[in-house]
Amino acid sequence: MIAHVSGVIVEKFGSSVIVDVHGIGYEIQLAAGDFDVAVLDSSVKYYTYHHVREQSQELFGFSSLIAKKLFELLITVQGIGPKAALAILSLGDSETVRNAIASGDSVFITRASGIGKKTAERVVVDLSDKVGHAIRTDVNSIGLSNYVPGNDEAVEALMALGYNLNDATRALEGISTELSTSERVTQALRNKL
Repeated sequence: MIAHVSGVIVEKFGSSVIVDVHGIGYEIQLAAGDFDVAVLDSSVKYYTYHHVREQSQELFGFSSLIAKKLFELLITVQGIGPKAALAILSLGDSETVRNAIASGDSVFITRASGIGKKTAERVVVDLSDKVGHAIRTDVNSIGLSNYVPGNDEAVEALMALGYNLNDATRALEGISTELSTSERVTQALRNKL
């Protein structure tokens, strides 16, 4: 399995890029947000999902580990293949999509190309308990925010330590986003003990 690809973007077309890695070009399909910020001749690292079918192999890329894990959750839902999951992730950043699923917003999911009402409801029902709580952006009286940004390095660090997306976001709830990544991870781990 190809876990990530690091290299230079040499081509950009449709919703895909070709990343040159030491002379080998990997075609990687991206969600709209990642595709929009992809710049030719820039160095990139994409976490990848290697999808193998009988007739083809495809790479789907994500700029954050959180987006990749959300993609992997989406494709577990009946009726959601990799292209449909990518369409859902193209609706916004990974935190926006995760928050919509957590809060049961199937109308938001139906805005994705090729996703009908029943499929969107199935996504919400199947995944709402797996993606963590919906996160509000309010700040309590002592300045602690309940918001976890979509590309939060602390969430990714906890996931690298074996936490799933749900547990990682829960562990960081109530921890100030003003702290450094290492301080937030340390505090989250202490709270779990």
